[in-house]
Amino acid sequence: MFSRLVHGLAVLLTLLPFVLLDRAFGQSQPGATGDETATFAERFSALIEAPTPAPAEQPAIRSEPQEHSSDAPAAGQPFALELLPVTRGGVLDKWNGVIADVRVEKEILDRCRSDARHCPAAAQRFLAIIAEGRAHEGRARIGIVNRAINLTIQPVSDLAQWGVEDRWSSPLATLTGGRGDCEDYAIAKYVALLEAGVAESDVRLIIVRDIATGDDHAVVAARVDEKWIILDNRRLTLLEDVAMPHVLPLFALDQEGVKRFAPPIAQARQAPVPAETGTLAPSTL
Repeated sequence: MFSRLVHGLAVLLTLLPFVLLDRAFGQSQPGATGDETATFAERFSALIEAPTPAPAEQPAIRSEPQEHSSDAPAAGQPFALELLPVTRGGVLDKWNGVIADVRVEKEILDRCRSDARHCPAAAQRFLAIIAEGRAHEGRARIGIVNRAINLTIQPVSDLAQWGVEDRWSSPLATLTGGRGDCEDYAIAKYVALLEAGVAESDVRLIIVRDIATGDDHAVVAARVDEKWIILDNRRLTLLEDVAMPHVLPLFALDQEGVKRFAPPIAQARQAPVPAETGTLAPSTL
């Protein structure tokens, strides 16, 4: 404050002669008014009370977008949901039975590769689908497997075919009869993708629940370019998991066993969530 006062007095002493001269000149001009002739106080005030210019606004610092990580939830698991292990229950029992049957059928496929003349017809059809898929990569590979399995199996309920409400069949068992429900389609696609060269970590058999009807449905999810693509027996086209409409993901099955999806709160309020033991509502085709 003191420095400003000293500065002002210095300016006053410097300009005083000129201001007095200017005032005398202004008063000597005919027609001059008070509005046109600024007083010394006004000029001095303008000098010492002029606001300090505000610092120029600095442009906002924009960070570079972060590169998408392969460990991000969306790429880590289908539907970007956490998975919790299932240690007992009907789903785990059925899946363990399927895995055991698939191991037996793998020996049949291996023998067929070395001795095609004694290869069962179902195994020949399945090997042809696998070979066609292996000849391609990425999305084309899973699209071929999805289409081929969908066109090879005729949809029928387990009750109509086996007289039981729910039965899961291995690929060769399904192709032998040529009929099956959604789980049978999904199991055949899951095994075909693995045999065609897709990594185990990039394939899941997924059980979802239709929020509108409460019915359960089986599909396969395959990871391509950090996106999970859904193979569904209800359509020949492929779609991403996030585009699958009106479903609540329940279980993910793979070589490590069965895991249960932990759904978001909003979805959990819309449909009942299966218990840790793993139970399913009657499936649809």
